[in-house]
Amino acid sequence: MDEKIVKQLTDVGLSTKEALVYIATLEKGTSVVSTISNSAKFNRITTYTILEKLLTRGLVTISVRDGVKHFTAVSPEIFSESIKQRAKRLEKSVPHLLALAGNNTSRPIVQMFEGLTGVKRAYKETLAASGEILNCANSKGLRENWPEYDIEYVAERARRKIFLRGLAPDDESGESVKSGDKKFHRETRLLPQENFWVENEINIFDDKLLITSFEPKVFAILIQSQAVADTQRQIFEMLWKFCEK
Repeated sequence: MDEKIVKQLTDVGLSTKEALVYIATLEKGTSVVSTISNSAKFNRITTYTILEKLLTRGLVTISVRDGVKHFTAVSPEIFSESIKQRAKRLEKSVPHLLALAGNNTSRPIVQMFEGLTGVKRAYKETLAASGEILNCANSKGLRENWPEYDIEYVAERARRKIFLRGLAPDDESGESVKSGDKKFHRETRLLPQENFWVENEINIFDDKLLITSFEPKVFAILIQSQAVADTQRQIFEMLWKFCEK
């Protein structure tokens, strides 16, 4: 069975077993449980239980012939259309859901992202920033651990016209970053290396603070708290003014 198709079905909400039973039902046409279970390679009881779940979700239909239940998978076109309709309904609910989240400002929301893949997912949050991003980073260390950083992230941020003010150590890597400011829609100021102790990267945007570390392992922490974000902004602004001197 094509693993790619199974993966695509699980990506839209089906479990692996549900995906396999749906595919088996689709391949066999209108069939009894035993035929579907043989194709899906599950026992009859498991297959019947999964078919009931798919029936509830509207992905299979049932008919009775001579007292025997027969199952038919809905066409992929109908399946796809139902997903689109659910997505549209969810999209209409987003403003209300955001309002509910906005009302709960007393408790900070903390998310942990592990591995480079997780870090990249965390950085997508910054690409939805409504205003400028304040950044403090060790330019060399960041790009050593994420070689495609400028291509995969910086270029996309610039394309979206999200302005960034950044602080970096006054070294060769920092100078290289600063030289690309105009191209990448940002302003970089350099701090003397003896005064710059940051080994990770910090991004402050909206009501969020994103802290990324590459040592001893790659991870990122996203904190959503207006108070925390505002405090970090004040610290950043003090360092920003220090650079003027």
